[in-house]
Amino acid sequence: MKIIYISVISAFAACFALTLIILPILKRLKAGQYILGYVKEHKDKSGTPTMGGLAFVAAVIIVGLCVCGLDDARVNLTLAVTAGFTAVGFLDDFLKIYHKQNEGLKPYQKIIFQLAIAAVAAAFCYINGLTKVFLPFGGGYSFELGWGIIPFVLFVFLATVNCVNLTDGLDGLAGGTSSVYLLIFGLLLIAQGNGLAPLAFTATGALFAFLVFNVNRASLFMGDTGSLALGGFISCLSVFSGNALYIPVIGIMFVISGISVIVQVIYYKRTRKRVFLMAPLHHHFQMKGYSESKIAYCYSALTALVGILCLIFV
Repeated sequence: MKIIYISVISAFAACFALTLIILPILKRLKAGQYILGYVKEHKDKSGTPTMGGLAFVAAVIIVGLCVCGLDDARVNLTLAVTAGFTAVGFLDDFLKIYHKQNEGLKPYQKIIFQLAIAAVAAAFCYINGLTKVFLPFGGGYSFELGWGIIPFVLFVFLATVNCVNLTDGLDGLAGGTSSVYLLIFGLLLIAQGNGLAPLAFTATGALFAFLVFNVNRASLFMGDTGSLALGGFISCLSVFSGNALYIPVIGIMFVISGISVIVQVIYYKRTRKRVFLMAPLHHHFQMKGYSESKIAYCYSALTALVGILCLIFV
């Protein structure tokens, strides 16, 4: 357990220090978030520095390499893939700031980049025989996918990365939900005796530090730089440990964010009416009058409750 404690504390300290360094730089560069005009509750947030995800990603990579070493190819590729998604998110954020609008990369461009990075992870799983998938609430039961792991991993990455990205809409929402997810997931990996556990706790510690600056009212946003990186990181840990099917369970709030958008779009195109006041779902609750802090707390609490149920039946 000592390595777990070291991972959390070191990552927290590294991320906190890096955020203190990055924040004034982003302010000086005027790397502020462009806020959508129709989200009235967010009008006062315009100009808040974004791309803060650079801080916790850098902390995870530095501490991850120091604590977990260079011997585990799964750790190395997880950090490399996370860096790749960070780069895609950074480019997206940069274009938004440069053009002073809320659209950076085109949707198809994001998908192409995401698929290219996910393909590397999928090939790694197949080549190294990481084709076993555990069944949630199955008491350790698992099944083999064989070559089917390739399309499976591609789907997992696309779904997870974009659902986490959609959840990043309120102060502390994506960061809080992800930190609880990774904390629970780390405990799951310990129960399974999986060597990736320290990496999960490293990310947990880094996110705890980032939340100091990101909870309502946020002085720094993670941006797509951070949310895409988080989705990629969670996907890697899950597919490399055989726990990809735990994502829609422990990450139920990510799934709800994604499904709420899909339902809203499909229903509106068919009927010209809306199911929710606004999608993703957290904006619906916000327009109902719930505070950002309360919504973020409930998302994290529900993630924790479902996660504890998963741990009981490992």
